[in-house]
Amino acid sequence: MKKTLLVSLAAATLLISDASAATMYDRFEAMEKEMNKLKAELANLKAKEANSEKAAMQKDDAEEDDSEEKPMASKASSDDEEDDDEPTVEEKISDMQDSIDSLNRRTGGNHLKFTADLRTAVENLQYKMADGTKNENDAFLTNRLWIGTNWAATDNISFTAQLAYNKAYGARSGASTNNSYENFDWITNENAYDDTLRVRSAYFFYRNNTFLGTDIPWTFSLGRRPSTNGHLVNFRDDDPAASPMGHTINVEFDGLSSKFSLEKVTGVSGMYVKFCAGRGMTNAAPKFSSTPYASNAQEISNIDLAGLIFVPYDNGQYKIGTQFYYANNLIDEVNASNPSAGMKTVGGLYSGTVNFVANGIGDGISDFLDDTIFFVSGAWSQTNPDGGKYMLGSKDSEAGYSGWVGLRIPSLISESGKWGFEYNYGSKYWRSMTYGEDTNIGSKLAARGNAYEAYFTEPLIDNILTLQIRYTYIDYEYSGSNGFFGEQTGTPMTMSEAVAAGYGSQVVDTAQDIRFYIRYRY
Repeated sequence: MKKTLLVSLAAATLLISDASAATMYDRFEAMEKEMNKLKAELANLKAKEANSEKAAMQKDDAEEDDSEEKPMASKASSDDEEDDDEPTVEEKISDMQDSIDSLNRRTGGNHLKFTADLRTAVENLQYKMADGTKNENDAFLTNRLWIGTNWAATDNISFTAQLAYNKAYGARSGASTNNSYENFDWITNENAYDDTLRVRSAYFFYRNNTFLGTDIPWTFSLGRRPSTNGHLVNFRDDDPAASPMGHTINVEFDGLSSKFSLEKVTGVSGMYVKFCAGRGMTNAAPKFSSTPYASNAQEISNIDLAGLIFVPYDNGQYKIGTQFYYANNLIDEVNASNPSAGMKTVGGLYSGTVNFVANGIGDGISDFLDDTIFFVSGAWSQTNPDGGKYMLGSKDSEAGYSGWVGLRIPSLISESGKWGFEYNYGSKYWRSMTYGEDTNIGSKLAARGNAYEAYFTEPLIDNILTLQIRYTYIDYEYSGSNGFFGEQTGTPMTMSEAVAAGYGSQVVDTAQDIRFYIRYRY
C-alpha cells in the first residue's frame, strides 16, 4: 500500500508541476485521469482503514479477556518494533486529499479547459520593386492573441473554440484608406489589423470507435474550421498541425470534415481518409432589404470548396500524405486600381499535393538524427475558367507546379530548441490558397519563383515562454503570387514585362522579412 501511495502522489506532483507537456489541455486530461485514480485509491484506503479499525477493536476485546495471561513486555516489544518513519493511515489519506484538492483547483472540477497564447513580434520588412525602387518598414510591431476553450461533454463529443486578434501596435496610420480586402474572411485573424476580438475557430467534434457496425473509428466536425497552420507549415510556426496540408490550403473557412481511420481494417499503419467541405463566401442580400438573405443575381456566386485528404501510411516516423480539392466560383477584382468596384466570378481551381515526412532519420544512429525532421512536398494546380473569362490572365486552363523541401534539426545551443531550413519554388501559373500563411510579406508558398527560409525557436521557460528568430526571402520570377484568380491581380508577368506595362513600382521583385518574437503559451 505504501508503495502504491507514493507512486500515485509522485505522479500527481509531476502532473501539477509539469510545464513541458504539449498543451495545457493535455495536462488537464492527465490530471483528471490521475485524480480519478487517486479518488479510487482513497476510497479503497478508507475501506481498508475501516476494516483495520474493526479488526483492532475485536483484537482489543480479545486481549482484554486474556490480558492477565500475557506479559506486559510483549506489547512493549511490539511498540519498539514499529517503524517511526512509516506514515499513519490518517496522514496518507490527508496527503492524498491534498493532491485531489490541488487537481480539482486546476481543472475547475469539470471538463472546461482554457488556453492563452500571446505573441509579441517585431519585423524588419524590405521590398525591392520591379523598377528598382524600394519600400520598407524597419520595425513593424504586432501583438497576436489567441484565447482557446474546450468542453468535453462526453467521451464522444466535445466543443472547441478560439478567439483571436492580430494587432499592429497603436493600430496603423491611414488604416481607413487601406485596401478593403484586409479583413477578408479568409485572413481575418491572420492579418495584422486592429484590436477587434474575432472568432478564429468554433466547432463541435464527434468521435466513435465504430462506423455502421464496422471496426472503423471515425470523427465528424462542423463549424468554423481550424484550417490555418496545417501540416508541414506548422513546423516553423511551432504549432500542432491543423487539418489541411499547408502547401495548398492555409485559409480560414466555415465547413465540415469527417475522418475515417482505416488502420484496423487494412493493417496499414496510420492509414486514414478525411473528407472536407466548406463555404468561403456567401451570396445573400442584406438583412434590411425586400428579400433578406435571398440570393442576389448582381453579386458574386457562393464560393464552395470540397476536398479529400488521404494518408496511406504513417508509422509515427515515416508518413506519406496526399490532398486533393476543387474550389468553384473563384474571384478577382473588377478593377485592380479601384477596389471599391467590387469582385467578379472567374472560374474554378483543381489542386493536389503529396508529401513525405521523416520524423527522425534512421533508427538509433544518434540522438541528433532521431530528433531531426525532413520533409519534401510537391503540389499542382489547374485552372478551370468560366466560358470566355480569364483565369490567371489566360482563357485557357493553365497548370502550375510547386516544390517544397524542409529540414528541422535540434538546437545547437539548447536541449529543447529547434532550428529549421526551408526552400520552395513555384512555376508561372502556380496558384495556392495560402493567404492566411503567417508571413507578413506575403505567402512564401504562393511564390512564383524561389523562397528561402531559416529559423530557430528556443525555449526560455520550458514551452511556456519561447522566442523565435526567422528570416524569409522571396525572389519572384513572375507577378501575381498573392493576387486573386483572374486577370486583374493574378496575371503572371516577368519583372521586365511589368516595367514595360507601367507596373514597375507596383510589382515586387524581391521581399524579405526578419522576424523576432517572444511568445507566451498556457
